Amino acid sequence: MNRQLIRSYILLVAVAIFLFTVPVAFTLTNQLRGDTLQSVQREAKTMALLLGNGDRTSCDALERMAKAYDEETPGKVEVTPVEGCAPDLPAPARDADLARTTKEEKPTHDWGSDFIWGKHLVVTVPADKGAVRIVYATSDMTARLWQIWGFRAGLAVLVLGAAAGIGAFAARRITAPLRELNDMASKFSDGDLTARSPVTGPPETQTLARTLNQGAERLDTLVASQRIFVADASHQLRTPLTALRLSLDNIADGVDDEFVREDVEQATAEVVRMSRLVNGLLVLARAEAKVTAPEPLSLGDIVDERLAVWRPAADERGVTVAPMGSIDGRLLVMSSPGALDQVLDNVLSNALEVSPDGGTITVRAQGRGDEVVLSVLDEGPGMSDAEKSRAFDRFWRGQGLTGRAGSGLGLAVVKQLVTDDGGAVTLRDAPGGGLCVEIRLRAAPRGGG
Repeated sequence: MNRQLIRSYILLVAVAIFLFTVPVAFTLTNQLRGDTLQSVQREAKTMALLLGNGDRTSCDALERMAKAYDEETPGKVEVTPVEGCAPDLPAPARDADLARTTKEEKPTHDWGSDFIWGKHLVVTVPADKGAVRIVYATSDMTARLWQIWGFRAGLAVLVLGAAAGIGAFAARRITAPLRELNDMASKFSDGDLTARSPVTGPPETQTLARTLNQGAERLDTLVASQRIFVADASHQLRTPLTALRLSLDNIADGVDDEFVREDVEQATAEVVRMSRLVNGLLVLARAEAKVTAPEPLSLGDIVDERLAVWRPAADERGVTVAPMGSIDGRLLVMSSPGALDQVLDNVLSNALEVSPDGGTITVRAQGRGDEVVLSVLDEGPGMSDAEKSRAFDRFWRGQGLTGRAGSGLGLAVVKQLVTDDGGAVTLRDAPGGGLCVEIRLRAAPRGGG
């Protein structure tokens, strides 16, 4: 929009310059033509009077005047000899202008071109039985013409340059409220529902800003209420689910009927899955409502701690969980306390769920400029492109899970926690098969600030 406003402003100024400058330049050009023609005709008429007198004195005066005119001006005098006066001057070529001037006894002139003028202005003035012709070179007039148009062209360029600068400043002032509204919309699209726009600018923009702020306030309130409801509901459901599982365990211990025991175990599995779902909703609600600020944390310490927690579960399946090489203890990332632990727990849980018995889960970390990339690679079936596009959706469960106990919230929680701390999560195919979960985290500034 800024460019369009600047272009429009420059175009308006250019039209104004054209309408003002071009007519003035043409007027000055016509004035230069008229003044030059009058001056040459005046000199030619004076010389024609001297030639028409026909006496020796006038003839000598004519000769001196013509030679002085040749020396002091770019003009050249030519004279038709008459009786009693034959000055030492060249005679004009007998052409149509000379014949018409002699016959009609009226001055004629020829600019040599229909466009402005040619190389010479030829003025022919009749005298008594003769004529005086001045061939005036227009080179000085052409130089003057270039000055007239060149000065105005340079002035136009300077004015347009100034107009561009003023237009850029004015455009930025005009569009500043719109940029603020756009910043607010961008923050909204990134999930920051607390973003508000300053109420500035013209009345129309102020009205729009107020409307958007009111809508944002209402939306923030509704979303906050929803999060509170999900968190409260999840929290309240955990107690009866725990009690129900204990009751089912007690029933299973006291039942000898194989079919009843099978039904009880199936019910217990569903209760376990529901408990995981409730826990996932609770974690997700807390992640969306986070209020803690990121702080520098040692990535190596967190990775070592979480791998130690998950190794016993992996050993039961014969799955190896290990970092690729040693993770540099100096790698510090910006993360909310506890967030990265939950991220690794969810990613490792999914990796273990899809890993074949005897497989390997590899964790690696490396610094890349102002970010740190943490990757978790498994040897499972991997995901198709369509599955990767939906993997971060809530309650979506991929194919190929070994236990079918997932809630479909793990990767949604991972994405929420990572993006809240300014990072990003992507899914790629692991070398040799399987899935690579790539987590990009902000590197902590040097010095831990």
